[in-house]
Amino acid sequence: MILDDKRVRIITGHYGSGKTEFAVNYVNRLRDCKEGKVAIADLDIVNVYFRSREKKAEMEAKGIQVIASNIEGAGADIPAVSGAMTMPVTNKEYQYVIDLGGNDVGTLVLGRIKPLLDTTETDFFMVVNAYRPDTSTPEGVIAQMEQLEYGAGLKVTGFINNTNLVRETTANCLVHGDEVLREVTKRTGVPVKYVAYVEELLTEAVPEGLAGQLFPMKFYMRKAWM
Repeated sequence: MILDDKRVRIITGHYGSGKTEFAVNYVNRLRDCKEGKVAIADLDIVNVYFRSREKKAEMEAKGIQVIASNIEGAGADIPAVSGAMTMPVTNKEYQYVIDLGGNDVGTLVLGRIKPLLDTTETDFFMVVNAYRPDTSTPEGVIAQMEQLEYGAGLKVTGFINNTNLVRETTANCLVHGDEVLREVTKRTGVPVKYVAYVEELLTEAVPEGLAGQLFPMKFYMRKAWM
């Protein structure tokens, strides 16, 4: 599954898509099934909530290198990232996950590493929650995709169907997201790579026949009271 993805995985998505939750789950899964060096970069300098660096201690305890701001402390935030973000791009010993900002402005931070990226070893995944207003229709998803591509200077290589209503999520949510993204794939040719869902939220079986590989997750970023 994730071992078939390219060495550098850039994960982006519109606000509320759940991209950081997916990115943290993804890098933990990658660490569990891949030997060698694994790193994640928190390059989201737009949204100060649900930052992957908040789980730095837990991830580093598992052997995941976390690259974020040079300012230590989850509560301290500045619109800057560490220069160390370029190292895993050029060092091919690393499996690298990049948690990117959620709009065309957020993707501009890639300008620092874009000249170093080898597109043949880079995936650019877009996480989609079809219950968010700006990505509730195929037209909306495509518009957001084009903005992200323009800001990043990269083409989206796969969608993540993460359609959810947080703790009110049902299997029908995934079906709804599937319907929206199948139409997007039909129009753009970009496939659905994964169907992401938090296992503890579903009391029913995940429907068969959804586009993409199933990617069960757990809550890393969201507190129990949220």
